[in-house]
Amino acid sequence: MLDIAREVFEGAGYQVEYLNVSWARALQMARDGLLDAVVGAFVTDAPDFVFPAEPQGRSKIAMYTPADSDWVYDGIESLHDQTVLAINGYSYSEQLDQYLARHAEEPTRVWMLAGPSPLNRAINLLDQHRADVFPEDVYVMTWAQRVNTDIHSLRQGGLLQKTDSYIAFSPSNARSAELAEMLSRGTRELRENGRMAQILSAYGLSED
Repeated sequence: MLDIAREVFEGAGYQVEYLNVSWARALQMARDGLLDAVVGAFVTDAPDFVFPAEPQGRSKIAMYTPADSDWVYDGIESLHDQTVLAINGYSYSEQLDQYLARHAEEPTRVWMLAGPSPLNRAINLLDQHRADVFPEDVYVMTWAQRVNTDIHSLRQGGLLQKTDSYIAFSPSNARSAELAEMLSRGTRELRENGRMAQILSAYGLSED
């Protein structure tokens, strides 16, 4: 998704700089006007942000487990005997968000992760059988396991939901609406001229 931003904004004369911080901190920094946008947001993540009309991606959230697990996601009720990892500040789905909030103080049911590299930590915790389930975007997990060849493969225990994902702009920046419109137009052009497919294929991904 960052490549999409660079294609659109650098082509218009802007400089795109990426800062790797925790998701919760990124949202707060954008609200405080210290960042212009966040990458990979759902509308439920940050409803006060300015979203482009055209999504930059389509997120599929899968429920990942250790490779030798036979657990299958069958609705929120199927989580009752599982330890679920989640990243602080993330939104997954309305039902799962409510479940995580309800059990946030019960470490045998919900384990919230923070810091700049929560994905790697989650993968390691599953691999070590210290937790049972971790919801994550299929694109993100596919790429993470592709570049980290020293980690064991995880297993998909079912699909949580599909939803549009965006580069969302700071609610405190007066130019956010203008930037969102520019990104919408640029994203649409990238899809129409085939450049989007080329960007994704470099990561072994597609929009299907």
